[in-house]
This record gives sequence, structure tokens and C-alpha cells, in this order.
Amino acid sequence: MIKNAPFRYSDFEYISIQYGLRDSMLNSYHSATQDYQYLNRENEIVKKKLKLTNDDLLFLHRKAMEMGFWNVDDDLTTPRTDSVDGRAVPRYILEYKYKEKGKTVTMDADYPGNQKMMDAAKTTIETVLERINIANAR
Repeated sequence: MIKNAPFRYSDFEYISIQYGLRDSMLNSYHSATQDYQYLNRENEIVKKKLKLTNDDLLFLHRKAMEMGFWNVDDDLTTPRTDSVDGRAVPRYILEYKYKEKGKTVTMDADYPGNQKMMDAAKTTIETVLERINIANAR
């Protein structure tokens, strides 16, 4: 059953996440390049190399499977009436890339749509950010 799953860990290539306000997605991480950039408390951009272990990546792969991330809509953004509306609402772009497939979800923190999809995406994003923070603290 797992062997025939569309997203197999043996085909895993990378996880990428970007987050911040829509007009300034200053926080990002890419597991293949190990590039990590974030805005610190002094509003300074910090750039560094950060390696997630194989165990971290396997955990994130399994968490995405558990949460049903593969079934979440790609676009969980809130329709805006103008460029000022919702400008202070955080946006997240999470990508899981495999050899032949990938899944990218864009989510606004105030998405008003399907709550189950929102919860699956939100929990997956929170787990990725938590693993990045744990790796950064090592």
C-alpha cells in the first residue's frame, strides 16, 4: 500500500517554505540548498545555512501524509477587494517536492474556506516551522 503511494519518501527531494506578509515574504527555508532566511526581533534579515536531518525530513514527510496535506487545495488564499485589504495578514507557501510529483499550497492566515483543509495545511506548516526552529536551536 505505502509502496504505491503517490508521494514516497524514497522519491523525496526537498521541502521549501516562504512566509510573511504578502508584499514581503522575508522568511524562507529550502531543505535542498539549506538556505534559511528570517526576520529577527530587531527587524534584521538573518541569512544562514541550516541542515535538517534525514530524520527531520522523514518526520515532516510522514506528518504531511498523516494530516492529508496531499488532498489540500493548492490555493487557500482569501480573495481581496484591493491591494490594501488584508495586507497585514500572514501568507504561507509550502512546497513538498518529489522526483515526479510535488505539492505546493499557498495559504492566507485568515482563509475563510473549508475548515478541514485549512486545519490540515495549518498543522503541516506549523510542524515544518517547528522542525526548522528545533534544527536552528541545535
